[in-house]
Amino acid sequence: MRLLLTAEAGAATGGGLVMIIYIVIIVAFMYFIMIRPQKKEQKRMAAMLADMAVGDCVLTSSGFYGIVIDITDDTVIVEFGSNKNCRIPMKKSAIAEIEKAETE
Repeated sequence: MRLLLTAEAGAATGGGLVMIIYIVIIVAFMYFIMIRPQKKEQKRMAAMLADMAVGDCVLTSSGFYGIVIDITDDTVIVEFGSNKNCRIPMKKSAIAEIEKAETE
């Protein structure tokens, strides 16, 4: 009888250990599939926005192309089209892509 009780107790702790291992594997999987790529994309966007300069051609998240006229901490002033009166201030986070101005 005593041997039977110790065998059941050992099986219960072994089952708990297996469950903990499964949870650790699931958390690691979630990290490498979801969290890590998102952080890499955020770093890429932050580096791109930090490298932005006046005169660069930008694509906004709404699909408009424009030229950067002025840059402040959180906003940029973008000139759209050939009309010099169409200058719109917008947040830096609204910029999706940057094409560097070609230097001659």
